[in-house]
Amino acid sequence: MDFMNRVASELKEMLTVFPPLSLPEGLEAARQAPAFPIEKSENVTITTRTIPGGDGQDMKVKIYEPVSRNAEKLPALLFIHGGGYVLGDADGSDGDCQLFAEQAHCVVVSVDYRLAPEHPYPAPLEDCYAALVWMTNAAEELKIDVSRVAVAGQSAGGGLTAALSLLARDRKGPAISFQMPLYPMIDDRNVTPSSYEITDERAIWNRGNNLAGWRMYLGEHANGEISPYAAPARAKNLSNLPPTFTCVGQLDPFRDETLEYVAKLAQAGVAVEFHLYPGAYHGFELLNPTSEIGKQARNEYVQALKKALQPQQESVSI
Repeated sequence: MDFMNRVASELKEMLTVFPPLSLPEGLEAARQAPAFPIEKSENVTITTRTIPGGDGQDMKVKIYEPVSRNAEKLPALLFIHGGGYVLGDADGSDGDCQLFAEQAHCVVVSVDYRLAPEHPYPAPLEDCYAALVWMTNAAEELKIDVSRVAVAGQSAGGGLTAALSLLARDRKGPAISFQMPLYPMIDDRNVTPSSYEITDERAIWNRGNNLAGWRMYLGEHANGEISPYAAPARAKNLSNLPPTFTCVGQLDPFRDETLEYVAKLAQAGVAVEFHLYPGAYHGFELLNPTSEIGKQARNEYVQALKKALQPQQESVSI
């Protein structure tokens, strides 16, 4: 069936105005494209810091705190932006990070990790791990409760979230109490039915872009043995990972790798909540935040984070 005929009616218009992305040739143009304006929340304070990255060089992080906070230690969220491992920056996630800080009443640290192809795996993941270590080591300064530390991200940020949870477990690093890899980019093999199904150039992210994104991310590793820290779908052991919330659109090329990941988590005894959105393509809730399905998806994952970080409080829909 034609891709556009399957898209939910309230999500179709954005596909007619959003310029199609074609990687790798369109990478530089996409990086130079103007960012969507993001409204500053009066309820959240944003500061920018420089910390050591995975290579020891300076790396930017953005810190979001509720204006209403007091001396009490708050839970913390490490947020990892998306962009196929090759696009995006921390500034583009201001809207999400403000929402998380305000609704889940937590401190959010958003990491501006290095991008492929200039910095292929493991550079982006090591930057995220460095940010996690810095955040927990700075707990007194940031006034955060290290027993309530979550990690979240969308798309490639979701892939890095899943990879970071594995890496922190195996390195016996900072304890992660909850992970939220949203429609995560976790399987470089591109052999699932949905990876073959979603080929339309209007689909925001499709098979062609995914193949190119993985080649750029894996770099010299692409033709060798792929680590599960690069592609978490390859992980054999998902036991002892943190409780998980994830979701994906039915028209997302990551649909089936997400479904398989959810099943493997459940089989490994990890508490996992999952939502599948019919008629929804990759990143639908970010591009259509005022649509009913977009509001539903964002509300569900914001409330999942709030429940995980503030279990004593009753969740209220946003």
